[in-house]
Amino acid sequence: MSGKTPENVSELIPVSLLTGFLGSGKTTVLNHVLHHPSMEKSAVIVNEFGEVGLDHELTVTGAEDMVLLNSGCLCCTVRGDLVNTLRDLMMLRLREDVPSFERILIETTGLADPAPILQTLMSDQLVTNYFRLDGVIATVDAVNGEDTLNRQFESVKQAAVADRILVTKTDMVNSSVVMSLELRLAAINPAAPRQWVTNGKVEPDVLFNAGLFNPASKGPDVERWLQDEAYTAEKSDGHDHDHQHDVNRHDDHISSFCVIYDEPLRLDALEQWLDTIMMLKGPDLLRIKGIVNVAEMDRPVVIHGVQHIFHPPAVLEGWPSEDRRTRIVFITRDVERQTIEDTLKWFSDKKMQVNPAPKSGVV
Repeated sequence: MSGKTPENVSELIPVSLLTGFLGSGKTTVLNHVLHHPSMEKSAVIVNEFGEVGLDHELTVTGAEDMVLLNSGCLCCTVRGDLVNTLRDLMMLRLREDVPSFERILIETTGLADPAPILQTLMSDQLVTNYFRLDGVIATVDAVNGEDTLNRQFESVKQAAVADRILVTKTDMVNSSVVMSLELRLAAINPAAPRQWVTNGKVEPDVLFNAGLFNPASKGPDVERWLQDEAYTAEKSDGHDHDHQHDVNRHDDHISSFCVIYDEPLRLDALEQWLDTIMMLKGPDLLRIKGIVNVAEMDRPVVIHGVQHIFHPPAVLEGWPSEDRRTRIVFITRDVERQTIEDTLKWFSDKKMQVNPAPKSGVV
């Protein structure tokens, strides 16, 4: 099995994605965060300076597509595609033509599907040589959030794949409206912590360090990243998302669950299972995170996928706890837990077969 080790990955530059639907307050959050001293060694990639509306007090010097801010943060626009922008930024950093940033924050357009950006960060070799995905931050407007979730599936998808959710404009509605939206977001994505935000005021610590690797410990923090206990708690509280779909609610098509497998999985069974579900259901596998007990290995393997793209697996030095079970979190669209569990069992029960051309990237 190939894959990066924790030592390799923890040295890469973390990249966070700030997403959210039109008018949900991304720009206000971004302007507030850029004033924070901890952002001094950061780079921000935005779509257009004009769209983002950077606070003029932040700007010190600028060119057509790059500005240096009062906070010391470097800000640039997407040049062509994201890979080219990241490559150019890294070259400037290596040549010491720009400050040596230690973090990147990417702000998307309000209509953006976050999946292609995540796939780029996870699969492009040039990108993965220097950068690692830290997490996805989604802003949801408390005033219009319910209506937007009803009308725009992209807003549901943004919330579904998020590692952190900011509920913005909470000062403009009463608390019952915010709580109703909270419950809905918890049903879409139970593992993502939700923060109420007023006037974009949020501490950077709330946004960042959502990935597998904890910069404080210089190693992986699987339990914090996976948060599979959120799905266990949800089930024990009696919540069931396998309910009758309401065509007026896009999120009624979203299922979030954790598949747990007690016995070690053969490598060929794991590989063939992942290949199959990606081939059959790829576009509807919004996000997959998991720690896997592979029969042929004495160390756990961490997998992370977005639709049909999987990040190179991370082989950990040891198990994070006494729990040696395989635990894989799924966020899907119109894919039921039973389908995933049944196919996993079917491949696990099959006799070993040679698979000469693996596709999922797990092997």
